[in-house]
Amino acid sequence: MLIGYSMWGFLGNGVVDTPDGSRAYRKPFLDALRAEGHDIVLLQRNRDALDSGENFSSTYRWNSAGFPSLDAVILEWRWPLPGRNTIPCGTPGHTCDLHRQTELIDRYTRECGTPTLIWDLDRQLPADDPLRAMPSVSVGEFAILTTPGARHLPCPVPDELLDAADAKRLSRTVREVPLVYVGNQYDRDDHFYRFFAPAAKLVRHQVAGKWTRIEAWPHVEFTGRAAFHDVDGLHRKALATILLLPERYWRVGHMTSRWWEALLAGCIPLVPIEMRGVELYLPRDLHVADGQDVIDRLAWLRGLAGTSQHADLLAACLARLEPFRCSTIAREALAILEDVS
Repeated sequence: MLIGYSMWGFLGNGVVDTPDGSRAYRKPFLDALRAEGHDIVLLQRNRDALDSGENFSSTYRWNSAGFPSLDAVILEWRWPLPGRNTIPCGTPGHTCDLHRQTELIDRYTRECGTPTLIWDLDRQLPADDPLRAMPSVSVGEFAILTTPGARHLPCPVPDELLDAADAKRLSRTVREVPLVYVGNQYDRDDHFYRFFAPAAKLVRHQVAGKWTRIEAWPHVEFTGRAAFHDVDGLHRKALATILLLPERYWRVGHMTSRWWEALLAGCIPLVPIEMRGVELYLPRDLHVADGQDVIDRLAWLRGLAGTSQHADLLAACLARLEPFRCSTIAREALAILEDVS
């Protein structure tokens, strides 16, 4: 098939001030689709070339204004962002992601009945959106408990990175920072207050990302945005992280790439026990109920650091990633498109 792929983000490192977590897996996912024998055309603006100066045109092709003849469409769902994609084209600060997505849906999904997979990566597509009822449309979600009618299409783990992860080697890395969090503040204040902030009073730590409302935590070391290519290094110097999730994520078991980004760097994730399906992602010893649990687990992990027990724990965690291989998720996406074709 020729598959049109709509994404407002990057294949490479992108730029520091753009929150684009999908960079961690987008290119491997597209490569996995191509490995299954399909061709890809990217339907939004080539932000790698235009914004970050990276050139992928020898491998990928873009068509950001036209409507090529397609067999299927995959949309990384975009939603209205007032002052950005809701203002007229050409207005300072305008981004054209929503405008272009609307054009694509009108042409391919509504007019042509082209099989369309809406990948709702941020849980922003309303449950009552009429698109969900269209026969040529299927909605994919990271969540274990999906919106009625949607399909479980979880966050992919790049095969190459998973194959290269070695628990023994990772356990021998010196971890100079006991606790780190890499990510932006968006709707994470509750988990941060309950799980991260108490431990941050007692151990060396770092919070990298866009956090603008920090008055409640004067004891926390916020270091600002980190470039995408620095994320792995931040995790490699840290013993543990906490998977801080917005309520709309943890209530349905929606896990982001931070889980496996940390693990593949040997940084042990702790996960709030209230998350639906928590046992799917991490062993019971890494589930935490409150800030004191985090403090206790950190002390335990510091005692294990560098030992065979540390390597065994990392191996058990890495094994949980196997069902989420990028090649597997790509085949699941193709099966969803086949179901609506």
